[in-house]
Amino acid sequence: MAPKTYRRRWDRKNLDHPNLAIYFPLGETPSACTCVDNTCQRFVDLTEQTPGGAKAIATEPFEPGAHCVLKIHNPIDRTWSYFPAEVKWSVPSPSQTNRHISGFAFRAQVPIDWPPQEKADAKRHPTSEDYVFFRNINILKRLDREAICPLLNALVFRQIAAGERFVTQGDAGDSCFIIQKGTCAIVIEKNGDSHAIAVRKKGDIIGEMSLLTGEPRSAHVEAGTDMDVWEISKDDFNTITADYPGLRNFLTEIVAERFATSRMTAERQIGKYLITDIIGRGGFSIVYKGLHRRLNMPVAIKMLNHDMAMDKEFVSNFQKEAITIARFNHDNIIKVYDVEALYQTMFIVMENIDGCTLRQIMNDQGKLPPEQVIHYLQQVCAGLHYAHQHDIIHQDIKPGNLFILPDGRLKILDFGLACPCGAENMMTGTPYYMAPEQVECLPVDERSDIYALGLTAFEMLAGHRPFDEEDPHEAMELHVEHDIPDPAQHIPDLPEGLRKLILKCCARDIAQRYRDIPALLNDLTPLAQTLGISKLPPISQTKRMMTVFLIYEDRHQLELNELMEAFSSEIEHMGITLKAADFSDI
Repeated sequence: MAPKTYRRRWDRKNLDHPNLAIYFPLGETPSACTCVDNTCQRFVDLTEQTPGGAKAIATEPFEPGAHCVLKIHNPIDRTWSYFPAEVKWSVPSPSQTNRHISGFAFRAQVPIDWPPQEKADAKRHPTSEDYVFFRNINILKRLDREAICPLLNALVFRQIAAGERFVTQGDAGDSCFIIQKGTCAIVIEKNGDSHAIAVRKKGDIIGEMSLLTGEPRSAHVEAGTDMDVWEISKDDFNTITADYPGLRNFLTEIVAERFATSRMTAERQIGKYLITDIIGRGGFSIVYKGLHRRLNMPVAIKMLNHDMAMDKEFVSNFQKEAITIARFNHDNIIKVYDVEALYQTMFIVMENIDGCTLRQIMNDQGKLPPEQVIHYLQQVCAGLHYAHQHDIIHQDIKPGNLFILPDGRLKILDFGLACPCGAENMMTGTPYYMAPEQVECLPVDERSDIYALGLTAFEMLAGHRPFDEEDPHEAMELHVEHDIPDPAQHIPDLPEGLRKLILKCCARDIAQRYRDIPALLNDLTPLAQTLGISKLPPISQTKRMMTVFLIYEDRHQLELNELMEAFSSEIEHMGITLKAADFSDI
């Protein structure tokens, strides 16, 4: 708290733009500058300013009474001005961990001509001139305001001569680099041969993948020209990415960009799987095509956005539920094979299926006829009932998460936001399809999925959502404060039974909805029979055969027999038969 003897003479105003200032500490007298090598200057986040002073947030406290010079940036005309100042107070930030708020009183109300003796030392931090470069590269454009100064202050300058190798394949990944000037080559060494696979230039980042995986460097990096680079240590990098969601989202973009390349590198290997192509992007994830590297089996691989995957509470809950979801075996639920943690995010490995989402069908056809809607609703209900019986709530039922196979069968996708029935809700889901209790962060149960299913049914029939509000915050407020409109007003010739079903699914009061899926089916099944919609026949199970050749020496026969017996016992409960045959010597 500011001392009581310190009174403001001007009303302070919050700054609309992310103003920055550079803090230069002075010696015992205001004219003595102790910061001649740029190693002790610090960028600070200027949040308020008046003719007589300023308030700033920094990663460290400043000593009250200390003299300094603030070099303040004007984001309008992009100029810098020097103000001699004195630290009046400094306190820990009440809302940000390891951040301190400091108040400064200017000793002159107009800028002064005071350029410090800035030297381009090898270990210097960024200057105001360097900031011109940083503000034009993607990493700063993606950052939250609060993360800009900590990142700039963590960077250390390095000059690299042409031909110098500054990253070595196999070494520990203890830092990454941002290129300010020059170019370099990415070189992979394999079987004694070197292969140049890429060139990096101004604004590119090098070495970040090793920081994300914790694994050794996957390639050499050699300077093609003289280079100026900025280095950040692994510890600083991890601290900043953990604290600031903006940088986490940028990590998602970096990893996605690496996976999008056409070249085959180790960076595209996710455990036993290899990413081959991108399928699509969503609000929480990116989905890729992939292959099981040994079995050559096609799979789909979903990468969660880093902002979610770096949330410790979310990851803890997700890993617990992933075990349950991976055991699901239902015709209307996408099969999950595996979960991998890598690149500081989570990858969900699923079955690869052909078809398209319900959203794509709706985009092509517009309104869907009641018979087709009921056909899909029956299948969603079957899948949801199975999940609910296993105490799992989906939490994100919507057209984009319902996948239609070429034969008209439906599979529910994306159990990545699933949670146990009755669990506390952290407002997860898509705003346009969230039940009122989700918006208000109340416990969720089967009826939360039923609400979203009712909204989806309305949209399939009408061609638009009940609340056709584009702003997500406005949409969430509408779900809490208003009943959905009567679907009959938007859908001509809507069967009365289907109208009542949708309204009951979407009741704002959770107690007025169907209590569970069987209760919903009690109304849906007779309606389907009235419209002549037959129940889907069971899916025929195709038998497949896999051949594996084991080439071994006689001395391993007994040990191999024991292994095969154990393997046969493990797969018997899956209905798989193991047959072995003895071949002649090869």
